[in-house]
Amino acid sequence: MKKNPPTKAASVPSSQRNFFEDVFDVVRQIPKGRVTNYGAIAKYLGSGLSSRMVGWAMNASHGLHPPIPAQRVVNRNGMLTGKNHFQTPTLMQELLEKDGVAVINDKVVEFTQRYWDPEKEL
Repeated sequence: MKKNPPTKAASVPSSQRNFFEDVFDVVRQIPKGRVTNYGAIAKYLGSGLSSRMVGWAMNASHGLHPPIPAQRVVNRNGMLTGKNHFQTPTLMQELLEKDGVAVINDKVVEFTQRYWDPEKEL
């Protein structure tokens, strides 16, 4: 896996910092216009049952530098389940649309075609 410089994540408990930083490294590599899901990231990191922890990492990622494109991580069905953790309820969709990803009714349009699997791509 391509490693980026360590992230300063003061709000992340030290016991989870390495896992969160690994999640951040993967998410930073999701190409613009593509999306993945929490489970795919957890599986790639060797912790397939830790989808929820990936979600916690995404919640802790807002405001970090370099930025984490958390909008590119959706649930297994392409739903924007993390949208309420952004500054506004519409920001996740707005950022995805800026990336070129269409969203209708809080779901990524053409999710299968836009899906990025870190196990295959990295």
